[in-house]
Amino acid sequence: MDLQQLHERYEIGVVEALEVLWGKSRERAAGTTNLLMAHLLDTAAVAELLWDGFLARSTRSALDAVAGGPGRGRALFVWLCGVHDCGKATPVHQRLWSEGAEAVRRSGLSWVESAAVAGVRSQRRWRHDWAGGLMARELLTSAGWDPEQVDWVWPLVAGHHGAFPSLRDVQEPRTAKGQLRGRGLWRQVQQAVLDVFTRELGLGRLGEMKPVLAPSRALQLQLSGLVVMADWIASDERFFHGMDDLRQVSLDASRRRAARAWTALGLQRGWGTLTAPAPEAFQDRFGCSPRPSQAMVAGAARAMDGPGLMVIEAPMGEGKTEAAQAAAEVLAARFGADGVFVGMPTQATSDPMFTRTQRWLEAIDPDLASRVVLLHGKRAFNREWKALLENTGASADEAFQGVDEFGMDEDPYGVRHEACGEEERKAPAQWFLGPKRGLLAPFVVGTVDQLLYAATRTRHVMLRMAGLAGKVVVLDEVHACDVYMGQFLAEALHWLGQAGVPVIVLSATLAPAQRQALFEAYLAGAASQEEFRAHVPPPQGYPSVTAAWPAGPGEAQFHVDATEGWRQDLPVAVRVMPETVPGARSTRDERERLQVEADVAVGDLLAEELADGGTALVIRNSVARAQSVYEELRDRFGPAEVRLLHARFTVARRADLTEESLRLLGPRTPRPRGGRLILVATQLAEQSFDVDADLLVTDLAPVDLLLQRIGRLHRHEGTWRPGRLRTPKVFVTGFQSREGREPAFVFAGEAIYGRHLLLRTAAVLPADGRGWSVPGDVPGLVDSVYGTDACLLPAAWQEAGEAAAREQSDRDRARAEAAREFLLTPRGEHERRTLAGLHYGGSTAGGDEDSLRAAVRDGDESVEVVLVVRAEGEAVFRTLAGRALSVNGDVAPDVLEEVLGSTVRLPSRLTQPALELSPLPGWHGHPWLGRSRALVLDASRRARVGDFTVSYDEEFGLRRI
Repeated sequence: MDLQQLHERYEIGVVEALEVLWGKSRERAAGTTNLLMAHLLDTAAVAELLWDGFLARSTRSALDAVAGGPGRGRALFVWLCGVHDCGKATPVHQRLWSEGAEAVRRSGLSWVESAAVAGVRSQRRWRHDWAGGLMARELLTSAGWDPEQVDWVWPLVAGHHGAFPSLRDVQEPRTAKGQLRGRGLWRQVQQAVLDVFTRELGLGRLGEMKPVLAPSRALQLQLSGLVVMADWIASDERFFHGMDDLRQVSLDASRRRAARAWTALGLQRGWGTLTAPAPEAFQDRFGCSPRPSQAMVAGAARAMDGPGLMVIEAPMGEGKTEAAQAAAEVLAARFGADGVFVGMPTQATSDPMFTRTQRWLEAIDPDLASRVVLLHGKRAFNREWKALLENTGASADEAFQGVDEFGMDEDPYGVRHEACGEEERKAPAQWFLGPKRGLLAPFVVGTVDQLLYAATRTRHVMLRMAGLAGKVVVLDEVHACDVYMGQFLAEALHWLGQAGVPVIVLSATLAPAQRQALFEAYLAGAASQEEFRAHVPPPQGYPSVTAAWPAGPGEAQFHVDATEGWRQDLPVAVRVMPETVPGARSTRDERERLQVEADVAVGDLLAEELADGGTALVIRNSVARAQSVYEELRDRFGPAEVRLLHARFTVARRADLTEESLRLLGPRTPRPRGGRLILVATQLAEQSFDVDADLLVTDLAPVDLLLQRIGRLHRHEGTWRPGRLRTPKVFVTGFQSREGREPAFVFAGEAIYGRHLLLRTAAVLPADGRGWSVPGDVPGLVDSVYGTDACLLPAAWQEAGEAAAREQSDRDRARAEAAREFLLTPRGEHERRTLAGLHYGGSTAGGDEDSLRAAVRDGDESVEVVLVVRAEGEAVFRTLAGRALSVNGDVAPDVLEEVLGSTVRLPSRLTQPALELSPLPGWHGHPWLGRSRALVLDASRRARVGDFTVSYDEEFGLRRI
């Protein structure tokens, strides 16, 4: 900067202050103090690169409109990002680093430390971010900005450390007596910081920067996330070394630093300029001509007049994924999206979708496949993901330690974790692999939880919204979201609708009420209204597509279409397999005896049905029931013919078992004539699990989930099947029919699904040897069970059905209320115009993965532990495979993957005692293990957890003894 010009414009005390105000201490700026003006310009320079090489066309267009027309949005965006840390020009920040504070005092700026201490004690959250919000509000008002514009800008400054305060919050504590904000010369210096920064960007006077429109709250939230992103990149001391000489500070110097960082970090956008694909592009993308339903979906995407919500309803195996991908490409090209997020119901279903997404994008452009991020808590155990990555010398998070060097960390074990990122490299840019940043990658496949997290009141939620906005969002198997999760899904759709994000929802078994709720949530957001009542036209066939988009204030336009499926209906024989259900007062011995009887009955059935060979899938509603029947079947048929898959294996073992199951029962594995294989599983095999079985034995579940399980039958053409199983067969068990009254249900099923839906599903099970026609009967069955017609139940069940319906209604209402405590927007506040106070309307979910998962998924909380072994009398800990750690559990690099792979989730009844577990001494401070709870097994692989004893082995997984 030209000091002479500064002296001509400002008095000497102001210039001397600008020369010493620090933004980063030298400990966090590669050994040299980084001046505040340097950091503001560094962040602005990064913002220029974000605009030019990262932001979606839709985002740039929206910001152009806010700023006053085409080409004007860039300057406003760059200014908003750079000004974020203006609050550091206050005593509340400058006093924190003694060396910097001394230099500031020497320049002529001062404060009364005792008053500053008193102010901090009364409001410890009043730091430079809140001070900056107050400063921005006052200085922009004095510069002539309209109140409507000031009101949305100051929260971006005040909230850039992850939470948005209210206007009341940002007022300086009275006990500080002005010594945190600063008085006298401080006010002149603060004005100069904004003026000098704005002029250095070439933007003239501060008053000339005012926008002409107020953006939607969704765009504000996206903007806030981009501000945080720019700040975090500009805080990487590897590229932004300290600059302590104001004469060397300039926008050009910051641009050079930002360019080096951008190149080194490998940040890339997604599609960039994407041409709308012609109908014949389907053949190029997927190697085949589109089926009628797939062509119908792509046609619906071309018919939409604006970004909106599309719901695809089609049978299992119809090709919904390819239809959604084709539609996503059309919508992205038409409406300026630059990437895609694919949300799956589980981690297990996310892994194969990761592969399919890579192949699809590679067919569009070979360079795109390497930009796909797999985003879920166990991705380290996905072989394809691991193959893409290489270890680097530093974790992805260590580079960003300088972002908030005087922040407040949360550490439940009292040990500061230096980094919680993953040591991953190659393929997607490493920067995207750090905490909270995954959704910012251009192409992301993960669990639907990642979307739901963006609807929670959590710190840095703006980063998640910034990652979703500018993409096409695809959600598969959305019917799997229950009432509790549905609250977060509705909240997310509300924000996405307001952001103009195209959303594609897929389901084979969507209830009409659920379809209605999805559209109303999205359209309410698009209209910036609390609620939106719409008549959603019901599809007149199956498969079908329904799309809606805004068509003016408070109005929506719909496109509905249906066609024939690609294959004929399959007749499925459905039989009830009786099971005696123990009563509430049964003894443990009696319950165990009845369970053995039920297991033996399954064994007898399979011995008869598989006498000539074939494959069977047995799905139980609980891990304990799956383990029990597996033991019976293994003893009867031998371990070579029976497999077990459930969620209480270690993550590494579960990944191996899942891969083996998909290989043995997948589409590319020939079946030997006369061969026999039985897979026993829990709900893991219920959906997005591409296996083919000849016969299904399943516990009763709500009809949509039951139909999903049936979707695993006769899935692949050209598969050999024994003569007696050429018609798919389903045997439904897990309940007991009772003469003259409603059936009794096994405890596990009723505890998970409730009596209401189980009763209504039991009522539609075929009698007298009849079956279902799949998929033709699917919509009618789902409509019947999820409808309100009490006449569906037999007369003898009516009283029990009415009571069950009341119980379900009360439970649903309570669960919905419980979810609202964590929703990003409290009830009645969706029509607010700014982000002020967004984080202060109810309970706040924790920022770590376990806390977030507990917030968005209802049910009993469960805890993950890492299994290690230490035999009596032995000093060292060992892995499950017997490899030695140390007396403190220290983990060598070559053993780390094995230790992490020994993570397992405990049953919910063990949660309270499990919370008492802690990391091994040698894990403290470890980036991966520092917060992991260790469960130490003895030589027999057993351990006590509170009053319970559990065991673990590779065959059965974790069991309670």
